[in-house]
Amino acid sequence: MTNNPYTESLTRAGVPEEFHERFREHGLGGLTEKLGVVFEVMTPEKFVARIPVEGNEQPFGILHGGAHLVLAESLGSLAAGLAGGPNKQPMGIDINATHQRAASQGWVTGTCTPLHIGKSMCVHEIVMTDEQGRRLSTARMTNMLVDRRR
Repeated sequence: MTNNPYTESLTRAGVPEEFHERFREHGLGGLTEKLGVVFEVMTPEKFVARIPVEGNEQPFGILHGGAHLVLAESLGSLAAGLAGGPNKQPMGIDINATHQRAASQGWVTGTCTPLHIGKSMCVHEIVMTDEQGRRLSTARMTNMLVDRRR
């Protein structure tokens, strides 16, 4: 493997080394890095990542709803990309979320599981929980799998 310009940021974000080459062109993306996303599990059956509440709050001192969606989309897109393989690229066509509870401190964990994995479309559910395991929000993301541009 040749030198990847994103190795340091990928390692800091918890991305296993076997996936580094997949992110050679753009890394994880600036927004994912700005929110402080840390990946804990990256398998076809489950993707798990977390973000700190601190630094990602809205003006009322709770985790911004958009941060929930960034975490959900980061997980859903990467899971779809893994499912599609190296010749396919995920293209998000729908994401929605329902917020059940607020978080004002600590870390929020997103757990992404597949609902449908097809040849041209993937659907994932992403559940965000607080450090006590309480559900904060539930998201669903649909990705088309398109041929990867070289």
